[in-house]
Amino acid sequence: MAAPQKGDLSASERRILQVITAGDVQEAAQLLASKEVRVNCLDEYGMTPLMHAAYNGKADICRLLLQHGADVNCNQHEYGYTALMFAGLSGKTDITSMILDAGAETELVNSVGRTAAQMAAFVGQHDCVTVINNFFSRARLEYYTRPQGQEKEPKLPPRLAGPLHKIIMTTNLNPVKIVMMVKENSVLVDVAALEKCYQVMDLLCEQCVKQQDMNEVLAMKMHYISCVLQKCVASLEKQDEKLDTLVKCLLRGRDSDGFPQYQEKFIRDCIKKFPYCEVTLLQQLVRSIAPVDIGNDPTAYSVLTQALTGQVVFVDADYCATCGDRGADKWCSLCKAVTYCSLSCQKLHWFTHSKMCRSLQDPDADLEKNTPRLKEIKEDESNLVTETANFLQELCLRAEEKVAAAGGCPADLLACSSTSVEGPHLAPKTEAEQ
Repeated sequence: MAAPQKGDLSASERRILQVITAGDVQEAAQLLASKEVRVNCLDEYGMTPLMHAAYNGKADICRLLLQHGADVNCNQHEYGYTALMFAGLSGKTDITSMILDAGAETELVNSVGRTAAQMAAFVGQHDCVTVINNFFSRARLEYYTRPQGQEKEPKLPPRLAGPLHKIIMTTNLNPVKIVMMVKENSVLVDVAALEKCYQVMDLLCEQCVKQQDMNEVLAMKMHYISCVLQKCVASLEKQDEKLDTLVKCLLRGRDSDGFPQYQEKFIRDCIKKFPYCEVTLLQQLVRSIAPVDIGNDPTAYSVLTQALTGQVVFVDADYCATCGDRGADKWCSLCKAVTYCSLSCQKLHWFTHSKMCRSLQDPDADLEKNTPRLKEIKEDESNLVTETANFLQELCLRAEEKVAAAGGCPADLLACSSTSVEGPHLAPKTEAEQ
């Protein structure tokens, strides 16, 4: 069959472009069922029906076109745009994910040398940039679900591929969120299963570093997820069967200001354990985190999130105080200073928020009558400041030794200013913002 020519459209093909703009899924399905419509036909600008649907934000029609075999990597557009580029320009993360899942290549460039992620960033569609930059093909993970070489068993049981891929694809790096994702999949709440998962994550991390075009961001993300899964294993081995104690540990706030110091220490430890000290991204993370005292801004979580997803994490009402999900639209009814995405997240966080809530709300409020009664767990608190100082010193020494052994580079790569800024504070909403 001859390749489609620009502008060579039948009446039915011109009609389907109109139908796509209007968003009529039923008529689009009828047209695609006829032999008069080529799913990859090109208009006079070289745009396919899928490009039109992606740019117009029509998710249902995109799905329909993909089911009929639409080419996600067609780049006959006059400026070399692909369907993924149009999805990024539209700002629709669901369509962007859909096209990526269908096999879209992220490294294709248009006539001015920009990728889909760069085009989305250029027009300020940062959520789509995050989706593209964090995409990881499920097929790449499923490679480990088949025995390789002399292996009798695959490294990853097939039943674990789906839940693990969902965790890999998350753009919310809050450790509480990742633990909650483990909790909601019963096949993962098992020591043997999690061990296989984090071992595969370690292999993927190594692969990302050693491949021809090193992917430092993906390597760090794989390592970080591996660390969280290993933490889950350790917790399960301590008879924390539902991982509830681990969640409480990660949420536990400092008495003075509610800052989640255990979580901060954990994330810093994850960075410390990254096994490839010569990687530039690690050095950048150290520069940003090393001079900052625990409780001050920027936090390790915000630095890591910005480095891996491109998102700037603000301490704002937009993020759930428990799991870090964006778009939290519920707040503590007493102090109105902390937001949550759900009642369950509010209940999880109450044991630590209650201490700060008392000082934020009206002193005359009847706290005992209006707040949930949750049992507060008691745990020994370690000297986080000392441990963090030791961690940073060890990390810098280890990095300098490895870099020097590899050929040497200036030791001041890990040097940075010791100036820190005041810690973040949550501003209460007004009644009008509720």
